[in-house]
Amino acid sequence: MSPAQHTLLAAGEASEHRTLIITLFAVFVAATLVITVWAGRQTKDAADFYAGGRQFTGFQNGLAVSGDYMSAASFLGIAGAIALFGYDGFLYSVGFLVAWLVALLLVAEPLRNSGRYTMGDVLAYRMRQRPVRTAAGTSTIVVSIFYLLAQMAGAGVLVSLLLGITSDGGKIGIVALVGVLMIVYVTIGGMKGTTWVQMVKAVLLIIGALLLTFLVLLKFDFNISDLLGSAADNSAKGSAFLEPGLKYGASGTTKLDFLSLGIALVLGTAGLPHILIRFYTVPTAKAARKSVIWAIGLIGAFYLMTLALGFGAAALIKPDEIIASNKAGNTAAPLLALHLGGVDSNWGAVLLATISAVAFATILAVVAGLTLASSSSFAHDIYANVIKKGKATEKQELGAARWATVGIGAVSIVLGALARDLNVAGLVALAFAVAASANLPTILYSLFWKRFTTSGALWSIYGGLVTAVGLVLFSPVVSGKPTSMFPDVDFHWFPLENPGIISIPVGFLLGAVGTWLSKEVPDAGKYAELEVRSLTGTGAH
Repeated sequence: MSPAQHTLLAAGEASEHRTLIITLFAVFVAATLVITVWAGRQTKDAADFYAGGRQFTGFQNGLAVSGDYMSAASFLGIAGAIALFGYDGFLYSVGFLVAWLVALLLVAEPLRNSGRYTMGDVLAYRMRQRPVRTAAGTSTIVVSIFYLLAQMAGAGVLVSLLLGITSDGGKIGIVALVGVLMIVYVTIGGMKGTTWVQMVKAVLLIIGALLLTFLVLLKFDFNISDLLGSAADNSAKGSAFLEPGLKYGASGTTKLDFLSLGIALVLGTAGLPHILIRFYTVPTAKAARKSVIWAIGLIGAFYLMTLALGFGAAALIKPDEIIASNKAGNTAAPLLALHLGGVDSNWGAVLLATISAVAFATILAVVAGLTLASSSSFAHDIYANVIKKGKATEKQELGAARWATVGIGAVSIVLGALARDLNVAGLVALAFAVAASANLPTILYSLFWKRFTTSGALWSIYGGLVTAVGLVLFSPVVSGKPTSMFPDVDFHWFPLENPGIISIPVGFLLGAVGTWLSKEVPDAGKYAELEVRSLTGTGAH
């Protein structure tokens, strides 16, 4: 039997149990909608919509942050990358985890103390409001849409595998369904609803990953050496599968690509809008710090389990079968569940349906968080403070946030349909690169550089944003390869798949150059206020 036939058989097995699968999906969607409606009834003002009323504890927010972070990229993309590329695939897990140290040490506490609802609040504290808020809002929306692409692509792949949908029209329909659900979550529930959905989803994902990890280890009598040996043998790559270089060591360009990826992953988390706004949902800076520590523990445990998921898939499923199901390997984890339970058995179908429902839950929760971050930034930074010049009522601002949610959802559906065949971990890495290029330099300069000016902030945000997005557009991610977004055309000239090694230094450099060339005299008093506030929490909202 060919790999493609084997995959079709897997999809057929899933289709035979379609009632069970649809029931599990429906139960989760219904449960989360109930949570969202309940939270929506308690959302009475802007603080509730944007920051959940600042009522969540450090542990609750840590659980929600980990839920936001453990996205389709973590569950589907990393498992697929490890299953196809072994050691090099696991580098995503390492980068995603190490990134939290930057967020904990440099950003979490000062940001919670300095801002109110969005990143733009911190930047505008001692600079000219309108241009800085416009730039911050634009950057937030672009980064969020890059991240949303990954989740949409994961949703299309996952549900089409389960329901045996092979047509492009069917996959696009699934992407549209996810988009509609996320719009409902955000417009009704706001931050309260989204946070509770994240917490539920984080618990489900950790339980699902634990179950698969246990079953994989049980299959190999808890002998990790046997697991790795079987993965290397089954991959047809031998010992090279367990050594660096399979994906990123073929040439000087791929080695440079790995360096670029690593820089983007490590620095990107501290600039991700949907992670940054989570620090505003807790009552104090101490709770913000505690929530990051909880998140590191939960996320660290999860990423250790991705080793078992990825190498387990490599050991039990032929690579051709994984690729036949999805070119980028995004279906490795669901296929692993099917194989662990037995391809021809009811237990296999139940396990496949359960794990896929958890993955779908992951996607829904993360897209809700991303959409909330970008719609909040549009409403609070661009609409209320730029268009309305600070004179918008709370009701008008919340209305703008809800309409922005619809607009961002529509854009994400269109772009997600185009990106449905790309590896979701790779797509998220692009979002990290854009965040680290545009947002991180500006946040760090604002918090820690007394001389920093409005011009520096604008140069840094727009320069980093244009450089990162421009390089992505002319990279192999978009054209020139069978796995590109547009595989039939080739207009790429930038050789790397991740722009971080160029765009991140450019973001920092332009922030400094823009400041040095500016004739603006920074307000020393405002910086002193910001410094005291960021370090002590005095006057924080």
